[in-house]
Amino acid sequence: MLRILATYNVKGGVGKTTTAVNLAYLAARDGIRTVLWDLDPQAGAGFCLDVAAKRRPGSRKLVGGKLALEKVIQPTTYENLDLLPADRSYRNMDLHLEARKKPDRRLLKLMRPLSESYDLLLMDCAPNISLVSENVFRAADALIMPVLPNPLSMRAIGQVHNFLRRQNFNDVEVLPFFSMVDLRKNLHREMLDYPPTEIGPMLQSWIPYASEVERMTLRRAPLVSFSPGGRAGLAYDALWAEIRDRLRWR
Repeated sequence: MLRILATYNVKGGVGKTTTAVNLAYLAARDGIRTVLWDLDPQAGAGFCLDVAAKRRPGSRKLVGGKLALEKVIQPTTYENLDLLPADRSYRNMDLHLEARKKPDRRLLKLMRPLSESYDLLLMDCAPNISLVSENVFRAADALIMPVLPNPLSMRAIGQVHNFLRRQNFNDVEVLPFFSMVDLRKNLHREMLDYPPTEIGPMLQSWIPYASEVERMTLRRAPLVSFSPGGRAGLAYDALWAEIRDRLRWR
């Protein structure tokens, strides 16, 4: 059975792409056949994995079913890990979805054939609420949601919960966790010790603010591939283990 996860937040700059790349790598390391779909037109996931799109089919052809997702998938240098790279046409994907019947279910229909080759589809999403994100909410088993330990970022969790409730997306689980935690800041330490209760439970694992995370873009590789024993590498490992446990995925 294909499990579908998405890194998502309505706010940008919270660590969605670095989380997606590292979780995809860790899943593949554990023998899970994984494909990472970069749904963000900025194509950050492909950059971090050092994979450039060999062809740019455009979101119109993908959404219209003229080109199967499997035809666009590219291998990475890591065993069990492939990539569905983004291109700039993804910024118009909402328009192409609107032109289809059942537009909020279209991406799920495109994803289903991937179950023949993969165990996990992980999507890295752009920071907005759109028709694309509604498709993601419909398809995903869980939203992995990095948030910064400050009130404005925490507010985004409530916004996502409210939208899911209004639209009756009841089957997707929201798994928020603290990202880019700087223990030198009093506010960050306070948030870790006493997270706001009104936004619901959060994962216990958190990712520190660390220069080694930023080096991903220089090395163009998952952090846990070149610094597995570092503070951030161990934190991503713990996050992946907790997510697997929450989803009862052994």
